[in-house]
Amino acid sequence: MNKNIRIAIVGFGLIGQQHALVFAKSDQVELAAIVEPNAANKGKAQKYGVPIYDDLEGLFKKGQVDGVVLATPTPLHVEQALYCIENGCPVLIEKPIAVDAEQALEITKASQDQNVPVLVGHHRRHNAMVRAAKAALETGVVGAIRSVQATCWMYKPDTYFDEADWRKQKGAGPISVNLVHDVDLLRHFCGEVTKVHAVAVPSVRGYENEDLASAILTFASGCVATISVSDSIAAPWSWELTTGENPVYPKTDQSCYLIGGSEGALSIPNLDLWKHDPLPDWWADMESDKIPFEANDPLLDQMEHFGHVIRGDAQPLVSAEEGAKSLKVVEAIAKAAASGVAITVEPNASKDINEKSIRRVI
Repeated sequence: MNKNIRIAIVGFGLIGQQHALVFAKSDQVELAAIVEPNAANKGKAQKYGVPIYDDLEGLFKKGQVDGVVLATPTPLHVEQALYCIENGCPVLIEKPIAVDAEQALEITKASQDQNVPVLVGHHRRHNAMVRAAKAALETGVVGAIRSVQATCWMYKPDTYFDEADWRKQKGAGPISVNLVHDVDLLRHFCGEVTKVHAVAVPSVRGYENEDLASAILTFASGCVATISVSDSIAAPWSWELTTGENPVYPKTDQSCYLIGGSEGALSIPNLDLWKHDPLPDWWADMESDKIPFEANDPLLDQMEHFGHVIRGDAQPLVSAEEGAKSLKVVEAIAKAAASGVAITVEPNASKDINEKSIRRVI
């Protein structure tokens, strides 16, 4: 590359600080500025030696950047993303892309109308293990994908909720906070979701939100996935604890996804491929093999991919439209759990899922 792509981080909380660390590893992108109004976070940003602004307006008036990473609270995403697009600045938005699918579609439309790239930070798709699994599934190693079992169980301590009261409020349970990551990967592996059934259980700690939910997702391909999420179960089966992707979490040797096909099965993240020998038959022996991959830093690869998109060398791996589709499925799960009826997901609808999308299964 002739020169590094200059990127600003907006929001210097936990995820913003994680993003800042990757620039030191790259010779393709560089940290150009940080936008953060909070005094304590400003102090943490000073060590990076780049200009610090209070808001996006100040950044665009005085800074010279090629792209922006929005690592701010989700309710701020739509206003800030639209401001970046109006200024012709490509933007990488941390997931979820917006509070709801209607807002996500507003960002998508603005990106398309003004031809300004928008990416969504579903960084798991940049994981080399995910790439290896996706490539193997596309070659038919398990035959036709029939079913997926996904588990997202973790125990968030009381201190996690006490640090921020919004985490105790309605709409801040594991359905909206955690499932968007897993739903995005299930869509990545299996295609579009057409119908959702779900149940949710109120928080045993007495908070306003749920702390346990299970959903059945039906895909256009005919595949059916079952997914269970909880932030009040002490267990080794979650993306965070099985992949080792983020070193702040202890790593186990377990799996969080099981993908079953007509000719075999694959576990993720350990990529064990199971097949009968010589043909599918429950009386025949089963053999396992490992799908190889070379570990990487997904956040670094995502940031360098952002640089390629800015240069025009690549299309977004996870576009605003993709982020909106995953968010729409998460909303369908929440609606199905609240209403007790199945939700039909309309992937091509121009508006967010609404009451017309609620249909009873007869």
